Parts: sequence; C-alpha cells; structure tokens
Amino acid sequence: MDVSMTLWAVTILGLAALIGADFFIGRKPHDVSVKEAGIWTVVWIVLAVLFGLGLLVFGNSQASGEFFAGYVTEKSLSVDNLFVFVLIMAKFAVPSHLQQRVLLVGVVIALVLRTIFIAAGAAIIASFSWVFYLFGAFLIYTAWKLIQEARADEDEEDWEENRLLKTVEKKFGVADRYHGTKLFIVNNGKRVLTPLMVVMLAIGTTDILFALDSIPAIFGLTQDPYIVFTANAFALMGLRQLYFLIGGLLKKLVHLSYGLSVILGFIGVKLVLHALHESGVHVPEITIPFSLAFIGGVLVITTITSLIASKRQAQREAAEAAEIPAAPEDTPKDSVEA
Repeated sequence: MDVSMTLWAVTILGLAALIGADFFIGRKPHDVSVKEAGIWTVVWIVLAVLFGLGLLVFGNSQASGEFFAGYVTEKSLSVDNLFVFVLIMAKFAVPSHLQQRVLLVGVVIALVLRTIFIAAGAAIIASFSWVFYLFGAFLIYTAWKLIQEARADEDEEDWEENRLLKTVEKKFGVADRYHGTKLFIVNNGKRVLTPLMVVMLAIGTTDILFALDSIPAIFGLTQDPYIVFTANAFALMGLRQLYFLIGGLLKKLVHLSYGLSVILGFIGVKLVLHALHESGVHVPEITIPFSLAFIGGVLVITTITSLIASKRQAQREAAEAAEIPAAPEDTPKDSVEA
C-alpha cells in the first residue's frame, strides 16, 4: 500500500488527538465502572473497524484484510498481557482510583516503544529478506515456550521486577506511600520516585518483552509499516478500558496461552514459507483471508473451552467444599469433668 507522508502525518495527528481526548476524559482519578469500561471498549473497537473499512474503500481489500488480521492478533496478545498488568497492580498495591492513570501512561509508553520497534523492523526487512527466517523461528520458539509455561501452571506471584527497574529504584529511591498522581516528591531534601512512577515504569519496560513477540507476529501478516503501526495503535489504545471490563474474566481464560501459542506458531510457519518463497523456492503461501479465519477460529475455540473448563473447575471446588465435614464443636469443659 502506497502511503504518502501527508497520510502518515494525518494518521499520527489523529491518533494523538484520540489519545489526548482519552487522557482528558480520564484525567481525574476515579474508580472505573464496568459500564464506563464497556462503553469505551465498544468505542475503540468501532473506531478500529471504521479505520479498517476506510482502508477497504480508499485502499484495497488486501490492505483492509491485513489490518484486521493484525488488529485481531495484536488485540489477542494484549489480552494475554493484561495478566501481567494485573500482577503488577497487585504487586505494588495500586489504589483502584489510580489504576486508570497508570494504564493510560503505560499504553503511551508502549506505543512509543513499539513505534521504534516497527521502524527498526521495517528497515531490517527492507535490507535483509532472510530476517523472515529469524522471525519465523523466534515465533515458533515463543509458541513452544508459551505451551510449556501454560502446562507448568506457574504461581501468579512469580512476577519479579526486572533489573532495570531495581536499578532505578536503588538510584533514585522510592517513597513509602502513594501521593495522589504525583510522580516525584521531595523527601528529607531529596527528590525521590513515588510508587506510582515505579508502576508506570514497570508496565512500560515490561512491554518491551511483549513487543518481542507481537512485532514479529504482525510482520508475519503484513510487511506494510503503515498497517503494522495502525493495527498496533488501535489494539493498544483500547487496552486500558479492556483491563477494567474483563479484569474479573481473565482468570477464566485458562486456555488463552494455548490459543496464542497456536496463533504464534501458525504465523511463524507462515513467515518461513514466505521466506522460502522470496528465496525462489516453490512453496504454498498462506493467504490473508485464511490467516484471518484461522486466527478468529482459534480464539473462539479457546474462549469456549476456557469457559467450559473454568465452569467445571468451579463445580469441582464447590463439590469438594460440600464434602468437607463441619469441624466438631469444642467439648464443654463441664461435660469433660463429669
């Protein structure tokens, strides 16, 4: 898709305006209700759909299909990232009315980081076509790693601060409590970080790891930097509201990691086939309509099986609780003496 600098500028300004509007609306710290989160989640999805349809009308069907495939994939990976966000929020005991501010700033940091990754990825792909082999192998490895982690059923409390975050905390110091929306305070004459700033840095730096699989994944669906950027942007901008909307449902999506591993493995194979095709080897290439249908089908099946498994687990726990006999009451002292 041939994208002019003018269209790039208009798109970036438009996305910046949407982020600004989102920040203005949620500038006052408050507890986000399910209704509010639901309304804004629908708004962001509708905006993404309208953008994809705009690509169909003013561009072509291939560009539109690539955008929707990339958007669905990035959205799915973002939902998996919410598990980590929940752990970070719990780790730092973030007050509920400050969580929306943390997520908003974290999303902006993530968008900036991914823009850098996308620019670097596009430049590398343009210069070295063999990088598709590396991307494909990495995604297949990541898919296997996801399956191993899902089977291990690791404890939710396993999240630990990365080395960079620990270094920042040690160098600048951290206040012992939250101070509203302040990021820095002066304590005993020394400027120190507030826990809110540390949480924002935690989410922002953690997204670097998320980008390591999401960026190669979307480049496996399209090599158009414009579509890669916009699909990532729309997937990330609705992440804050999605956090509050499905926060209680995350634990029920027990098979999500399996579904994402299948998707990443599928895209990894697609990348390897594409690399072979570019090298002159006659191999079948996977089309965008098939990719979109495959990704959508995996997510639907994963969601259904997750809900069924969660329901059965709840029933088993309820049955086990019902079978546990009530603890016998303490024998009265008088009866023992008698």
